[in-house]
Amino acid sequence: MSWNPKYVTLMFLSTFLTYLSGILIGGGKNKKLWVALSFILNLFILFFFKYFDFALENINRVLYFCNQSVIHPKFDIMLPVGISFYTFQALSYTMDVYRDDIKPQKNFAKYALFVSFFPQLVAGPIERSKDLLGQIDEVNVFECKRVEQGLLLMAWGFFEKLVISDRAAIVVNQVYNNYQDYQGITLVFATILFSVQIYCDFCGYSDIARGAAMVLGFRLTKNFLQPYFSRTVAEFWKRWHISLTSWFRDYLYIPMGGNRKGKLQKYVNIMIVFGVSGLWHGASWSFVVWGMLNGLYQILGEITGPIRKKLEKQFLFEHQTFGRKLFQVLVTFLLINSTWIFFRAESLHQAMGIYRQIFAVFNPWILFDGTLFQLGLGEAEILIGALAIIVKIVCSVMGYYGKLYVVWDRQGNLTKWILAYGLIVSIIIFGIYGSEYDSGQFIYFQF
Repeated sequence: MSWNPKYVTLMFLSTFLTYLSGILIGGGKNKKLWVALSFILNLFILFFFKYFDFALENINRVLYFCNQSVIHPKFDIMLPVGISFYTFQALSYTMDVYRDDIKPQKNFAKYALFVSFFPQLVAGPIERSKDLLGQIDEVNVFECKRVEQGLLLMAWGFFEKLVISDRAAIVVNQVYNNYQDYQGITLVFATILFSVQIYCDFCGYSDIARGAAMVLGFRLTKNFLQPYFSRTVAEFWKRWHISLTSWFRDYLYIPMGGNRKGKLQKYVNIMIVFGVSGLWHGASWSFVVWGMLNGLYQILGEITGPIRKKLEKQFLFEHQTFGRKLFQVLVTFLLINSTWIFFRAESLHQAMGIYRQIFAVFNPWILFDGTLFQLGLGEAEILIGALAIIVKIVCSVMGYYGKLYVVWDRQGNLTKWILAYGLIVSIIIFGIYGSEYDSGQFIYFQF
């Protein structure tokens, strides 16, 4: 409401429709009818406010090609904040009731709290009803340790966002907004920084949301699990935006047949899921291509798997050495980076232009001649960013092996206070707050 009071009616409408459908489905009569109506009405609201302009633009292109008059709408549509997240969360509740995974929530206030739970409302994680609704009825008492961990997690999220992500964004925006002026390694460098930016931006928000919920006594889904340590693209998508990936798996991929109807149908299902996932992220063909590229990588990885295993066995590469694992991680990272270009570009045309500029010249000397210090960040700023990324990597490795909180808990109170205040001071001193204190918006707010 603080953004646009009128749009709160959309959230109320989505909440009321799915609440009512849950009651009707729980009644046991015409269950398929009520779940179908719930999906149709909610997806229509999502389509109208998020995809109407995109659909109209494509229709007009066809009409123009056929020498027909284009359509000019008499109204403007603004994208409501968080509509994709709360719509999917509400629809998952409808499906869970239909599948008898949970009983319908009779208390409208409690159900409304589930849909509009403020820490994760605008950018996830997308919570399942069986995970979050049940916590509303739990009796919580104040626990100092829980609040301490929640506040620390929030501070860590602000560090990821302000110190790393928003610093990387300066270079990314400079290069991508003027991509015609850059070539080769410069664009590769900016793309790698975008992979850092979007990860720390989105993971930072998720950590802030989880920390805020933890302070209040709620447990939210961990949305990221060190995705850039993945050795395959399929593994990456088990670690990246876990709540959305699992949503599409449970409510789209498996209902379409999953991998139960042969390999060809499985590959078709994967492409459909990732195409829809791309469209969920934004009303643009560049997002669709981004999603389908990720799906294609997974299919090619599965098809070539037996061949790669034979070659590895023939050349005695079957041992899981550190060097082999590192090579797989680097290859996966490069494959994912090649798709981020479509995600970051403002259009499909711009994405193809960036690819042309990358392969236009091979200029590795810019890594040593100071060119990288002329992209919006000076040498000192890039050094600060590099050190912050190293801190992030170290903490990620420790967190992956479950040692981060163990090490924290072993420290005395004085050490904890020094570390906590050191983190806060580093955010204040080294954080990037935008020109004239106009802080950078979280990337996933636009979805």
